[in-house]
Amino acid sequence: MYALREALQLWYSTHKRDLPWRHTQDPYAIWLSEIILQQTRVDQGLPYYHRFISTFPTVNDLAQATQQEVLNLWQGLGYYSRGRNLHATAQQIIAEYNGVFPETYQGLLKLKGIGPYTAAAIASFAFNLPHAVVDGNVFRVLSRYFGIDLPINATEGKVLFEQLANELLDRHAPALHNQAIMEFGALQCKPVSPNCKWCPVSDSCAALKANKVDILPIKLKKTKIKERFFVYHVITNQQLQIAFQQRGPKDIWEGLFEFPLREFEDDDKAAAYLQDKTMIGAPYKHVLTHQKITAHFIADRVENWPQNNFLFLDISDLNAHPIPRLIDKFLDTFVQNNLDVKPAL
Repeated sequence: MYALREALQLWYSTHKRDLPWRHTQDPYAIWLSEIILQQTRVDQGLPYYHRFISTFPTVNDLAQATQQEVLNLWQGLGYYSRGRNLHATAQQIIAEYNGVFPETYQGLLKLKGIGPYTAAAIASFAFNLPHAVVDGNVFRVLSRYFGIDLPINATEGKVLFEQLANELLDRHAPALHNQAIMEFGALQCKPVSPNCKWCPVSDSCAALKANKVDILPIKLKKTKIKERFFVYHVITNQQLQIAFQQRGPKDIWEGLFEFPLREFEDDDKAAAYLQDKTMIGAPYKHVLTHQKITAHFIADRVENWPQNNFLFLDISDLNAHPIPRLIDKFLDTFVQNNLDVKPAL
């Protein structure tokens, strides 16, 4: 254990990336970075971190914003529940903790949207408390180094890896240790084509000795992907503004704005509906974690939607309204091609 711990920290001292949240112990900045980087690569999340910390420099600033302002800044990161939880947690910290982050692991777990990993990260990075972080990078390093073939997403595997991570933790320097093992997994012990030739612990890596580097870690198969079939109606008025409506709760993209939508059970039903419609471009394929969306876009008229509650917007107004990435991609093409969609009024 000691040899691995020392090797990781030595490697980190030479190879670590210069990231802004590594230069602070402010729990707000650390929390913000951790939420943004969940399910997001560092190079993709870094610009979002800078925008958030610039727009909302304190947790109070974030709490006072509207949810729409937060989601608008979040646009493009996906997993929008993270953005909604970010806003709700900021308001919780103001309302229940007088704007001060809890300074214990158990206290952090009481915050909305904060689980064991994020609580451990904030506890160690902000308060130097001895709690091991266990993310995908840590799972991979431990699984390969110790040759563990228990699934990392099964209960037994999670318990074992958490126990092992805490045994390995340097309790005198938990922040340094946690950053080191995560960075090692991200840059050296990568999911695909890890740099085993130049690995500082290759001589003692069980997976390398057993030729199991490409096999470990083991992960149970994902939930079956659900296919969905959308037909979006692009409706314009005489001012060439486009109709939008806000998505409701308990589904993807909650609170975001999209075109009027009809959803169909399968592609055949969608195709039958589209037979006499004016298509705008080719269908779009959009893949989420557990869903695959096929989206068609058609030109329509507002009178076909009685008792509608549409919000008509200029393209330039969309910066103030968060929209799904799928709609954003369509609008990029729509504007570039300057398609001739006849006004609906």
